[in-house]
Amino acid sequence: MNRTIIAGIGKYIPEKVVTNHELTKIMDTSDEWIHERTGIQTRHYAKRFEETTSILGVKAAEIAIERAGIQKSDIDFIIFATLSPDYFFPGCGVLVQRMLGLKEIGALDIRNQCSGFVYGLSVADQFIKTGMYKNILLIGAEVHSFALDFSTRGRSVSVIFGDGAGAVILQPSPSENRGILSTHLHSDGEGAELLSMPNPGFHAGVHNKEWEPRVDENNPYTNLFINKDLVEREDIYPYMDGQTVFKKAVVKMPEAIQEALATNGYQQNDINLLITHQANLRISQYIQQKLNLKEDQMFNNIQHYGNTTAASIPIALCEAWEQGKIKEGDLVCLAAFGSGFTWGSAIMKW
Repeated sequence: MNRTIIAGIGKYIPEKVVTNHELTKIMDTSDEWIHERTGIQTRHYAKRFEETTSILGVKAAEIAIERAGIQKSDIDFIIFATLSPDYFFPGCGVLVQRMLGLKEIGALDIRNQCSGFVYGLSVADQFIKTGMYKNILLIGAEVHSFALDFSTRGRSVSVIFGDGAGAVILQPSPSENRGILSTHLHSDGEGAELLSMPNPGFHAGVHNKEWEPRVDENNPYTNLFINKDLVEREDIYPYMDGQTVFKKAVVKMPEAIQEALATNGYQQNDINLLITHQANLRISQYIQQKLNLKEDQMFNNIQHYGNTTAASIPIALCEAWEQGKIKEGDLVCLAAFGSGFTWGSAIMKW
């Protein structure tokens, strides 16, 4: 059976750099407060009214396609992972298909937030191994900056996130010495609302008993998706219980990493490079310590880009490769944890 390899990889980071100091002008925070808790120094924001999630994804994809040495017409399937699509529907996959001028190939959108790229990698791996597709374009892209609460009320969330995109071209390889060895996916919905953006949505109190929507008595079919109540309550922004997410992440990501290693007969010291979802530098440092990994076995870039959710792993993977930190034959492990909660890992021979 064929193995799935990354034949080409690319990233796109918007030009606009936003420092911690700039955020202090619009909310009660400080560079020290942000850096101490997250490790973040800067993040990048897309150009408003010019750059969308799918546009960022296409720019990363074009680099990956060129590096893979294929033509756009060779792509036979698209997978797009994001929590910030251009539209509520349709998803970004078809927008990429249109912008790249591709044939009428399939396009799949994945909504697994921070673990979206790992989930996408697992799905693509199954398609490649079974011979269904030969050139899969997998994109992780986010534009968070258009929908965050840039006030003191929202500072604990808004200072963390940035915009960006990463993409890979996945192909089959007959070599046993290269490619994805295994992927491992998990979820636990018990804490679903602890890292969420529940509104606008259609739950209308089903999952959150504190929700009391205003309904027009003259119209029993009032639109519960868009209404004044949401705006007045400022209930349209992301919510995160940071401490709970942190505690869960530092348990579940190491478990998933250990699962990947054990499945393939490896130990921690066999890892050449571990790239975790760039949620918080303190989480990555905790995982490094917990697994007793050396400094050169980890790669972090959240300091420069913030948390780019589904884009964070492909951006970091691309940057590590560009810097020569990943060489042919290296054992590379990816791990992510995020909203849902969902988490997972992937291990590969580069």
